[in-house]
Amino acid sequence: MSQPVPSGKLTRQMGLAGLTATGICSMIGASIYVVPFMIQRNVPGIGPYVLPAFLFAAIPATLAALAYIILASAMPRAGGSYIYASRSLNPYLGFIASFSQWFGLSIAIGVVSYVIVPFVRDVATTLHWNSLATWLNEGFVRVSLSLFILWTFVIINIRGIKLYERTVVPLMFLMFGLGAIVIVAGLIFNQQDFAQAVLIRDEKVIPETIAVFNWKTFLAGSALLFSSFIGFDSIAQAGGEAKDPARSLPRAIGIAILAVSSFYILFTLAVYHTVPWSFVAQESLLKDITAPGLLSYVLPSGWAIPIVLGAAIALTNDLPAMILSVSRLMFSWAEDGIFPRQISLIHPTLHTPHIAILLSGLMASIGILGSHFAGDFFLGIDIMVTSMLVNFLLMCISVLALPKTNPSIAKEIKVLKSNALQKTLAITGSLWLFGFLIIHISKDLSAPVDAWYFHSTPVWLLVMATASAIFYYYWTRLKKSGVDTKKLFSTLPAE
Repeated sequence: MSQPVPSGKLTRQMGLAGLTATGICSMIGASIYVVPFMIQRNVPGIGPYVLPAFLFAAIPATLAALAYIILASAMPRAGGSYIYASRSLNPYLGFIASFSQWFGLSIAIGVVSYVIVPFVRDVATTLHWNSLATWLNEGFVRVSLSLFILWTFVIINIRGIKLYERTVVPLMFLMFGLGAIVIVAGLIFNQQDFAQAVLIRDEKVIPETIAVFNWKTFLAGSALLFSSFIGFDSIAQAGGEAKDPARSLPRAIGIAILAVSSFYILFTLAVYHTVPWSFVAQESLLKDITAPGLLSYVLPSGWAIPIVLGAAIALTNDLPAMILSVSRLMFSWAEDGIFPRQISLIHPTLHTPHIAILLSGLMASIGILGSHFAGDFFLGIDIMVTSMLVNFLLMCISVLALPKTNPSIAKEIKVLKSNALQKTLAITGSLWLFGFLIIHISKDLSAPVDAWYFHSTPVWLLVMATASAIFYYYWTRLKKSGVDTKKLFSTLPAE
């Protein structure tokens, strides 16, 4: 019978503040400073309907969050979504769901690392350091700096939960404080101020453009903006290191989704209050644009610099939380024996799954290189959205299935205990998420690209084929070694 590789163990050191910061820092970053504006290029015709699309996308995100809250209260273990689906549905679906999530988030970590550098470039531009700004646009420089930033946070994750919390919690508050400057600035100025600034600086007149509402475009935009709400699930992955997890995990997820949704709405409203959508759409066709870069037209230099720095901090905050998330997924697979056992090793003194963290860093490095050579970071975001829509859909189905497939674990649910309420939320969430998945795949497959591998859907399907092969190999090994798989996957991993 196969035995686990000897190692240390995870320790429950993370409090409510650290868990909440994990979710918030995973959500706020490129998702708010870049996506609501670059969407004008990725979803042509979305025009002035970005904010309504954001609000529409918040509905399935909230339903998915409620599914996580229900499952997290009953199964507080490292690996969150993998544990939930493997104990509620079956091990194969659990692995497929979480492998999809792991791949999508790992690529997203690389995307975020790659996008940070343009924010630094914007700081240099604002300070009129034109030579530095030009240097930062060099491909080799951008890739090298992105890799350096990524691996700095890989090391922080390896060093332990205490250092991790001391990193993400203060930066979370700093991120909100600097982000508030964008909100205030966007509401102080108006589109007339912006048009005049563009005329003076660029000697250009912003043309008046009439927008035509299109449901297909609106839904495609909403499906993409759904990616902005991805991240709260990172809280669930830390289930094996949370204090009082049955209470703290649901609370942290609820606080994170509420705080981030409010911030997103105010932020997007403020920027589009000042910057005409037609200008955003035009500029997005020429270069990668950001909220700080857009507002720099109307802001005094004293305002522009902290805003750009705030954006860079928001992006940077994504990294430690997302690295924690993907590494705990790998750890949980290995702990169950459906991935190499060595990956379940935990450092004896740091109490972190250091090998899983290192491998996650390597996968994210591939995301950096992919973003660079694809020439458009939205490819990585599209892969992540497909992955997370599938994962969230399976979480809703898990809520439906758990009382029948695993009643002993279902009895441990601490929140939203009503079976009727659980079914209503799960069915509604499943239908909504499935609809978003169909819309997103349709948009992806119909997009004009230079090669098939620039479509996210076939890339994702190749990943799923790889995941299936991996699962079959290790599942066969478990069976041959005499492991009682039915018992193993009907109970939670030991603490």
